[in-house]
Amino acid sequence: MIIIQVAGGLGNQMQQYALYRKFLNIGADARLDISWFTESSRQDRVYARRQLELDYFEGLPYEICTREEKEALVGDGSLGAKIKGKLFPGSRKVFQETDMYHPEIFEYRDRYLCGYFACEKYYADILGKLRETIKFPPGADSSNVRLAEEMRQAESVSIHVRRGDYLDPENAAMFGGICTEDYYKGAIREMKQLYPRAHFYVFSDDTGYAREVFAGDEYTVVDVNRGKDSFYDIWLMSNCKHNICANSTFSFWGARLNGNREKVMIRPWIHKNTQKFDPERMHDLWAGWVLMDHKGNVV
Repeated sequence: MIIIQVAGGLGNQMQQYALYRKFLNIGADARLDISWFTESSRQDRVYARRQLELDYFEGLPYEICTREEKEALVGDGSLGAKIKGKLFPGSRKVFQETDMYHPEIFEYRDRYLCGYFACEKYYADILGKLRETIKFPPGADSSNVRLAEEMRQAESVSIHVRRGDYLDPENAAMFGGICTEDYYKGAIREMKQLYPRAHFYVFSDDTGYAREVFAGDEYTVVDVNRGKDSFYDIWLMSNCKHNICANSTFSFWGARLNGNREKVMIRPWIHKNTQKFDPERMHDLWAGWVLMDHKGNVV
């Protein structure tokens, strides 16, 4: 059995879910482990506690593992199990993600998989099926429906600007300096060259900043959804014709769920500052995406 740990925020949960669906698609017996959310102690060292947001979607199908199924792969945490794990390392069948892409995991049929699995190549071939499976429930705010229709009628481009927790010192060291103002200027310039009449819909957790930076008739700052309803912003992004993403899995999913066959998707060249940019590998792992560096250059 393959068990995939679900952890982190909504974008990461969606990636872990996508990997789960990929295993089912290749005929593997797969389950999700949601104990990171149901056991309160699991998030004791997490800066911002998270909830299981997969359940926000309408009727999202998945099967969770039992305690016994999980323990068969990772052990029961007892002293005896820990000693056994040290004496017989192969008795614990746990895989921990350490690289952007691990093709070897698809050979496994009895592993507990830990990681965020952000790489597009893991599930690029089933994104069409995921668009059919991941359904947003009707929202209480009718502005979403109106905006979505407006986006479908226009040469619309979503822009995602993530600030919030990315401004915290720890996160700034890891994620800062990547999606700079020059990055967004370069991405907008690229879109305008292809679509001169493009209209840009700006999504951000700092709408005040967004209104200062993206001022003018060609921009609409989207300020409809808050709190739990923020996940509808992914749906709105997916209704745009094209997408400019932050180094954030949240906006990656806005682009992935976009069903426009002619879409242009722009993402930053790296996701975090510890990543070394390898052009050939990144273009292979993120096929179909435009990669742009922090200076606003296509790479």
